[in-house]
Amino acid sequence: MNYQLITQTELFRGITQEDAKAMLHCLQAVERKYSKGSFIYRQGDKIEAAGVILSGAVHVVQNDIWGNQNLLANVVPGELFSETYACLPGQDSMVDVIAAKDCEILFLNTKKVLKSCSSACVFHSRLIQNLLSVLAAKNLELTQKIQHTAPKSIRERVLSYLSYQAMKQGKFQFEIPFSRQQFADYLCVDRSALSNELSKMQKEGVIEYKKNYFSLHKKEV
Repeated sequence: MNYQLITQTELFRGITQEDAKAMLHCLQAVERKYSKGSFIYRQGDKIEAAGVILSGAVHVVQNDIWGNQNLLANVVPGELFSETYACLPGQDSMVDVIAAKDCEILFLNTKKVLKSCSSACVFHSRLIQNLLSVLAAKNLELTQKIQHTAPKSIRERVLSYLSYQAMKQGKFQFEIPFSRQQFADYLCVDRSALSNELSKMQKEGVIEYKKNYFSLHKKEV
């Protein structure tokens, strides 16, 4: 395992490589690889282990009974996924987790994380604190998604998301982690309608874009 990379994740923040190595043994950690497009978890699965992305990326998606897909999250290296379900024994997953790229994932038995181990790891309490911090951050991300999808018009949703990304990245030119279809799914809009609106916004001088690279003008025309 790449312990240097693991200790750079939010979950293991403040924990040394030596301590992480001992803790991962106690936590029954397992490292697995997935190819792009593979299902990591499916809707209806009972989830006992949270995953930490070591390389690649995964998408968390929700499908309704008619097959409409809603992209809930894009999870990148260092980030955690499925921790909520793993902390709720017996709760069926309501989402699919799919490899967006070839990826390596470290799985942690959440029951072991939440309970102090018999060897009383010095940094176990720090791990629990980090987990709570991650859960709080995920809650904030969900709130932000709700804010982006609350406006009625597609343009308002696009501007809400792009404005947030510009402020988050501290610049007017940036990449977003979505393809056009994924961007439409994230904003809960039709892909064709989104493409049409983006084209209009570019013609009006509001934005410029090429694939998933966007440039915002300081003032909307």
